[in-house]
Formats: sequence, C-alpha cells, structure tokens
Amino acid sequence: MNTTTRTSAGLGALALLAALGAAPASASDAPTANVATLMTRALPDLPGKEVVMLTVEYLPGGASRPHRHDAHVFVYVLEGQVEMQVAGQPLTTLGPGGVFYEAPGDVHQTSRNASSTQSAKFLVVVLKDKDRALTRPAP
Repeated sequence: MNTTTRTSAGLGALALLAALGAAPASASDAPTANVATLMTRALPDLPGKEVVMLTVEYLPGGASRPHRHDAHVFVYVLEGQVEMQVAGQPLTTLGPGGVFYEAPGDVHQTSRNASSTQSAKFLVVVLKDKDRALTRPAP
C-alpha cells in the first residue's frame, strides 16, 4: 500500500468511526469501536468505483448511531455476536460466519455488539463511488 492509499485509508477509518458515532466525544472518552482499514483499491474495470476492506471491533456494549453508506456493503462476522438491522427489515443477530448486506439506499438502523462483556469483530467490504464518503449519518 502506498503512502497516499494509507493516508486515505486512515482518514476513511476515522470518518467511519465519526459517522458511526463510535468515535469518542472528547479525548477523555473511550471509543466504543476500533476500526482498521485493510485495503482501499480503485477498480479499473469499474471506472469511478473503489473497494474498501476493513475490520470493525465493537467493544463490550459498543454500538453505532444510525448511518448510511450509499454503497454495497458486505459484512462477515469474525468473533462474538452482533445485532444488525437496516430500516424496514427485522433485527438480525449474527455470530461467527454470519453475513449481512446493505444496499446503497439502505439506512443501517442498528449496528451493535450483542454482548456487554465480550468484544465482537467483523470484516466489512464496501463497493462505493470513489468520490463519495465511506459513511454518513442517516437523515
């Protein structure tokens, strides 16, 4: 990964944390999630598109505010139990190996760790427009 990719990937992770409401409100507040960007890659066969791959670890009791990605989002649970829901669909609890999909128009209404004592970690793959933010607050 080159320096430009690492910088934009790092900024993407910070933007994701902030938009999810998982970033600390102040320096003394602890975050409720850890986000690590694994890769950001332009897709030459799909002009104007890129893929972002990252991991999200919700700390015990961690959650995010309602948000949207304006992208295709694929989630694969690695550890723990997470509760996911897009607006208009039922709440789903997923364990290791569980998968979840968000379409570009979906509002991710619920995204949280199902446990107040153990962390939960999942892999996220996002197919998005290069010029669009990774995440933004829900309207």
